[in-house]
Amino acid sequence: MKFFTKFPLLVMLAIFSFSCTTDSLDDKANDVQLNIVSTETKPIEVEILELINSHRLSLGLNALSDMSLVKSVAYSHTDYMVDNNIVSHDNFFMRSSYLKENAGAKFVSENVAYGYTSAETVVKAWLKSEGHKANIEGDFTNFDVSAEESVDGKWYYTNIFIKK
Repeated sequence: MKFFTKFPLLVMLAIFSFSCTTDSLDDKANDVQLNIVSTETKPIEVEILELINSHRLSLGLNALSDMSLVKSVAYSHTDYMVDNNIVSHDNFFMRSSYLKENAGAKFVSENVAYGYTSAETVVKAWLKSEGHKANIEGDFTNFDVSAEESVDGKWYYTNIFIKK
């Protein structure tokens, strides 16, 4: 009986733990600036990229190439989520537009997540979600990811996919 009283809480936690979006999201972020910086790649980020490419190759899809500009844009959003203690796609339209103008992207999509402590758990969660899985298995050419740990030990992730 206790399970049924806690089930709605678990559902809400699952919904807010990860999310995805594509170019169809129309947000109005006129006064937000992208903070494009170069960051060192963390082992967890390398592992996420490898797991995603391994999954794609197992399905006969092309491997995606990482791209430093995509990583910088992903980092700017992950940093935003950490600073605001939220998981969101806020300002996605701005990130998408920036990548279209500066990376030659024709199409942009992203997955975000929160709370997972390993590359394997975040990728498995994304693959269990229809929308995230569609992004991972989508018709893209490049991708990159940013994983940042907040001061209270919570991990935030932004994984951006582009098609050139």
